[in-house]
Parts: sequence; C-alpha cells; structure tokens
Amino acid sequence: MRRSEFLRAVEGEFGGRAMTMLEDLHLPAIGKTPNAALDAGVPPREIWLALCAEADVPESRWYGAGRIDRARR
Repeated sequence: MRRSEFLRAVEGEFGGRAMTMLEDLHLPAIGKTPNAALDAGVPPREIWLALCAEADVPESRWYGAGRIDRARR
C-alpha cells in the first residue's frame, strides 16, 4: 500500500473525521498516531491495519482499500 492509497482509504472509510483521526487517534499496536507513524517511516499498510482494528472497521473493508478501481477510469 502506498501513502496515497492509505490516505484515500482513510478518507473513504472515515470521511470528514479522517484528518482528525490521523492526527489524534493513538494506535496502541504502533505506539503513535497515524501521522506520527507515517513520519517515522512505518509502512502505510501496517498503519491502515492498526487503524482499522482500533476503529472497529469490519475486516471485510480492510483489504484493497484505497486502490483506484481501474475499471472505472
């Protein structure tokens, strides 16, 4: 997962709360907020999975999130 895919996935899942979650939500599995983890070089996929787990996102929406649907281009 690229950083751009991560950001699309967060926006798609959390909408208007996305930026607040990236800045304020502490992820115990990583020990940082998502933005701090990105800045520290933690892979976006690892952050996405930790964010999904912490925010109780159904597992059916964890994988493939953030990808551009090539068929709709």
